[in-house]
This record gives sequence, structure tokens and C-alpha cells, in this order.
Amino acid sequence: MAPFVCHIELVFIMINGFLLEHIAILAQIENKNMSGSASNENKTRSRRSRPLRVAEEIKDWVVERGLQPGDRLPGEAELIERFGMSKGTIREAMRLLQAQGLVETKTGPGGGSFVGAVTRDRAAALLANYFYFRDVTIDDIYQVRIALEPELAASLAGRLSAKQLAELADIMEDYAHPAADAEEERRQHVASLRFHARLSDFGSNALLGFFIGFMAQILTDLTVYKRLYATPNHTLWRTGRQHQVDLISALRRGDADSARLTMRNHMEMARDQMETQEAEVMKRFIAE
Repeated sequence: MAPFVCHIELVFIMINGFLLEHIAILAQIENKNMSGSASNENKTRSRRSRPLRVAEEIKDWVVERGLQPGDRLPGEAELIERFGMSKGTIREAMRLLQAQGLVETKTGPGGGSFVGAVTRDRAAALLANYFYFRDVTIDDIYQVRIALEPELAASLAGRLSAKQLAELADIMEDYAHPAADAEEERRQHVASLRFHARLSDFGSNALLGFFIGFMAQILTDLTVYKRLYATPNHTLWRTGRQHQVDLISALRRGDADSARLTMRNHMEMARDQMETQEAEVMKRFIAE
């Protein structure tokens, strides 16, 4: 099996593990809070789960009929008849789907319920909420980035158009010169992360692109909220920028091995530097 496929499967296993752990925690909490007789518990659980089941059935129905974002959904009366549920259950199921971004409701002439499309930003925000109270470290993030981004770079060697390569070069213009102060240093680092997110967009794997972009967004938030890069680091700027220059050159030449190695070196350097910067921030915090 190709290394790239193995790395992707590893990430899927990691995500699955996170979700299973999350489900287990929720189950424990629910068990602690539940009281009363077994029959009452079963009735309560059934009432709570009914809208969830109907929401899943509606999603299945939409997929089976090949409906697309913007297509009209049946009215409430038809949904009640089709799924054999009460008005309250159907309304709650539709509210759940709206909260997920899968259903949109419009009022006025021509209004009703329509199939919605979950935006990339919304999906990333929901995933970020899942990790909000978890101790995700910089090393955790870079473990995933080092596994994925070098292989992504290798897969894109010789495949990008002149326009796409020019777009990457344009992003680099935002940090064409070393930063003069801490604020500019942070802006430049955020721009360099945008370089990686945009590169991931050029790949053919939408899931991989989303996940790499999500990692870049987490690091952007860390840069801003943890006050990383409080002082300009010209060595980091020079090395990191040269890596990206070399990467674009390798992509243009179609040199997959060079693209992979350059990206890996870039990731490892960035990880070490961010961990050092984080340690410095903690020292200043303790001193204050």
C-alpha cells in the first residue's frame, strides 16, 4: 500500500478514536444522570431519540433521491405522512437538520424547506468545537501535518497550472520582507499558513484538503490567541520562506521527491520553532 494512503488511514483511525472516546464520555454522563425506573428511562430515551432517528431517515431519503443543495423538500404535512410521525417530532427533526446546516428554511412567496449545503467554514467551526476542551498540543498538530503535507506536496508535483503556482507566489508577497515588529510577525505567519491551506485546495482529495486547512486554522488561532511570535525572528522568516520558494520550484519541475523532502523539512522546522515560541510565551506568562 502506498505511504500516502497509509497516512490518510492513520488520520481516519485517529479521528475515529477521538469520536469513540467522546461518545463513551457522553454515555457515562448520561448513565450518571439517569434516574427512576427502567421503564421510565426507556420511554425517555425513546422520546429523545425519535427526532434523531427521523432526521437520519430524512437525510437518507434526500440521498436516495439524489437531491442537491437548493432542491425543495416536501412540506410538513407530506413529511408527517411519509415518515409516520407526529407534527412535533417532524418539526424537531427539521430543527436538528437546520442546526447541522443540512436544511434551509425560507419565508415569503416561494418559501419552504430546502436542502442546505454545509460550508467549509461551518464544518471547521463544528469540528473546532469538538476539540475546544481537549488538550491538543502543537506537537499533536504537527504529527498530523508531517504525516500528510509532504505526501500532498509530492502528489501535486508537475500537476499545478501556471495560475495556481502564481497564486502561491502572490501569497508569499505578504511576507516578502522580514517583519519589523511583533504584530507584523504574526500577520506574516498567518499568511504563510494560508499558503499551506491554499496548496491543499489544489489537491483532488476534498477530505484531505479540508483536514490540512483545518490544521492551518488551528495554528492560526494559536498564533493569535497565545501571542506566539511576540518578537520578530528573521532566521525563521528566511528559512521558512526559502523552503516555500524551493517547494514552488519543485512543483513546477515536477520533482515529487524534492517537493516531499522540502515540505517535510519545512514542517519539522516550523514545529520546533512553534514549540520554542510557546515555551517562551509560558516563561513570560509565569514571570508576569
